[in-house]
Amino acid sequence: MAGPLSGIRIVDLTTMISGPLATMILADQGAEVIKIEHPQGGDHSRQVAGRRGGFSASFLNNNRGKRSVTLNLKDPRGVQAVLKLCETADVFIQNFRPGAADRLGLGEAAVRAVKPDIVYASIAGFGFEGDWAGRPVYDPLIQALSGLASVQGAGGRPRLVRTILPDKVTAIQASQAITAALFARERTGQGTALTLSMLDTVAHFLWSSDMSGHTFVGDEDPETTGTEAQSFIELIYETADGWMAVSAHTDVTWKGLAAAVNRPDWLTDPRFLTVPLREINKPARLEITQEALLADTTANWMERLTAHDVPCAPVLTRAELYRHPQVIANEAVFEADHPQAGRIRQARSPARFSTLPLDRPDPAHQLGADTEAVLAQLGYTTDDIKMLIAEGIATGPQEGEE
Repeated sequence: MAGPLSGIRIVDLTTMISGPLATMILADQGAEVIKIEHPQGGDHSRQVAGRRGGFSASFLNNNRGKRSVTLNLKDPRGVQAVLKLCETADVFIQNFRPGAADRLGLGEAAVRAVKPDIVYASIAGFGFEGDWAGRPVYDPLIQALSGLASVQGAGGRPRLVRTILPDKVTAIQASQAITAALFARERTGQGTALTLSMLDTVAHFLWSSDMSGHTFVGDEDPETTGTEAQSFIELIYETADGWMAVSAHTDVTWKGLAAAVNRPDWLTDPRFLTVPLREINKPARLEITQEALLADTTANWMERLTAHDVPCAPVLTRAELYRHPQVIANEAVFEADHPQAGRIRQARSPARFSTLPLDRPDPAHQLGADTEAVLAQLGYTTDDIKMLIAEGIATGPQEGEE
């Protein structure tokens, strides 16, 4: 496998989205990821709807490029096999509830005893201390507790972002943190434990743009409500035949917008003379922009606005996304043949490395597809492996359920 992380081995005990997406990012960049799954059903995301050939789209899109090994971690022999695998690993990652890995015999101390310089990564929902640490957690709960749903609600009824943003942002943060820990190990020779929670990640994510009114201690603003908050997020405009996004925040782009819509009077309107005034009078500014854009089609506005260098884009559906010329030019989406699921379409890794080109990622494997090969590499004999399979501690390749 090519890529900057070629030669790095990761033992992955994560399930669902945040952990699996994090390790898939690393697999895309060349790491060898060995995914440990329960013999009965494996990762829950294998079972969700949207399926073909025994594979769910969710599993395919978060677990490509990994080897699948099944081990029952409630049996000491399954735990022992994981620890033996850790002897050869650079990274161990899990997203059990806090304390669960220790109870299984796979906490940091146990893993570091067999590989002192390993990077031991743990992902939690609410955190690792405090009354909420042990509670069950899913993405909507983090959106609620972090304030993200209130931001989306714009002063009215709180609303969820219609994608599992906390899971995916945590995955990106985790992959970066693991890479940083590996870099530190190269310099110091020492492994480390890293922890991150979905709650902390979303708080950090929000702070860069949505917590200005709570940054200066002692000068906290009340929560933005009603029209003010709504105007902040309504930068999608209706046109004569659809929808588009237009962002004219600077003096230059505001002049360009006024020229494109043939409204030179906007430039002398006292409400819109400066950037601060345009922010103060944002509801009025958005209203007049909307009125203007209703007069023509999205395609015509794209041409006119682009001619005046005004930032703009059409609102695409999901089906239109991968057919857009810019997405095609970027080669952002590719198609490949999966041995069980057939022809599939996926997004490629967004990071490109000029001197370390990435191979086309290996598609997600059947449950237990690599159990026998990996155990054999660890020194288990054919008879040992047959016994583990016969006693339900491990399994070979499984077709999955439709």
